[in-house]
Amino acid sequence: MWGDMKLRTIWFVCAIAALLAMPGGATGRHKMILLAHRGESYIAPENTLAAFKMAWDKGAKAVELDVYLTKDHKIVVMHDANTKRTGEADLVIKDTDSAELRKLDVGKWKGEQFAGEKIPFLDEALATIPKGGKLLVEIKCGVEILPIMQEVLDKSRKRSQVTIISFSLDVVAASKKLMPDLQTYWLRSPAKDPDTGNPLRYDRKLIQTTLDNHLDGLDMHYAMVTKDYADAVKAAGLALWTWTVNDPAEAKHQIELGADGLGTDRAVWLAEQLAK
Repeated sequence: MWGDMKLRTIWFVCAIAALLAMPGGATGRHKMILLAHRGESYIAPENTLAAFKMAWDKGAKAVELDVYLTKDHKIVVMHDANTKRTGEADLVIKDTDSAELRKLDVGKWKGEQFAGEKIPFLDEALATIPKGGKLLVEIKCGVEILPIMQEVLDKSRKRSQVTIISFSLDVVAASKKLMPDLQTYWLRSPAKDPDTGNPLRYDRKLIQTTLDNHLDGLDMHYAMVTKDYADAVKAAGLALWTWTVNDPAEAKHQIELGADGLGTDRAVWLAEQLAK
């Protein structure tokens, strides 16, 4: 009985790994990579080694994380500009030395089982990438981080597995000039109508700006990505990734649009849903 249970467990893990690699294939449609947003962040504390390792161990083919530069010029993994939401104190990352930041527990807020998780250095996160894995690194600060990032990536020997993303056009443009071999995507979210506050359709000019800066793709909030817009992005020879979707119906819609990758907080669960 125990042997049968063990075999079923192994089969399940292998099946989920295959689905995470090719969720579109599970539905018989366009293949799309599921990106574990800040790691397997629905279960584990976001942007921690626990979240990254969980995502990789469960078969994720891509993981996203966020980085800042500290006062002592170290690159740490954190989404917010301060530690108030996930840490034990309210420290501004750019004004704080990494040693001080590393004293904080950024796991306990998610559950006692994650107590003791530290803010990771980028090189620690890079070390978790398995063979064939893809890491999207969102730069949350300015261009000052780039020379240091280049050095960290070179030392990691995982440089070819990294894609740079940022909402800042200056950052992605400068990154592409400094590290032209890296895939580099421009992050965008819809502009809002000043009167109603409703999201507006994406401007086609974004595609041309991406091309003019020799970038490799757009990474867009899914809400206003239409089929026509997705087709225009792909026709321009650009990659199209969208974020952040935890709903199976919307994920299937993104497959139909032709998205190359989709950010989600629940990569394993969403893969299961897409297989149904």
